[in-house]
Amino acid sequence: MHQKYYNKSSVFRPENLLREARRQKSIEECDIPETCLLDPDGDIVTYLNKSGRSSVNRCWAGYHTTMYKFKLNGQTVGIIGSAVGASFAVLLAEQMFASGCELLISITSAGTIIPPPGGQRFILIEEALRDEGTSYHYLPPDQLSVLDPELLRKLKSLQNNPDLSTAMGKSWTTDAPYRETQTAIEEAKRLDINAVEMEAAALYAFAQFHQRPVICFAHLTNTMAREGEDFEKGPKAGSVASLRLVEKVISII
Repeated sequence: MHQKYYNKSSVFRPENLLREARRQKSIEECDIPETCLLDPDGDIVTYLNKSGRSSVNRCWAGYHTTMYKFKLNGQTVGIIGSAVGASFAVLLAEQMFASGCELLISITSAGTIIPPPGGQRFILIEEALRDEGTSYHYLPPDQLSVLDPELLRKLKSLQNNPDLSTAMGKSWTTDAPYRETQTAIEEAKRLDINAVEMEAAALYAFAQFHQRPVICFAHLTNTMAREGEDFEKGPKAGSVASLRLVEKVISII
């Protein structure tokens, strides 16, 4: 279907699904934390659970996942792990904002295309190349999938903090990671793209369509396994560094 009718409302609403999930699961109608984190790798959730810092959020009524909650600098944050891929990430984003979320942050592992000049490990994704399917249900094909300009303005200061190891950059969002051909990688380089990942373009398209605050980071962890000892994320599988970054984002926003 080429025509997506962008000015029409969906018949199937996340609020309706959540209503039925609460009924079937006997879940109390209450709000999840205002700040939420998507953790596609699941490493942050694992770290929080093993260190005793998290507990199950009983207000979450999604069918497919468990939401945990934890404290970060005195603020309660909701987190869902293993949310891999554009369609799954956006399905959860729709449900999170329908459940009381007011700010969504995603930190996903990414393959390096053009390394940041300063060797930073994280990229704040300003723009994402739309090489997946989900974003096309939210934005026309000729529209860019980008971080909200006001959020970008606020977050540019992240690159000035060496402890956060964060640069601004572009990503390529694919839904077929095992079709990252050398030709496609060279084209991404030509477009000045820093990383390849699986969620950002769709999450930003969702955010633009619904006018919701969504911030996507790429954690540069690999070179598509073309070198030995790849996919290294750092101490505690990168969780400490990721949470430090999230804490700073929350303080800025």
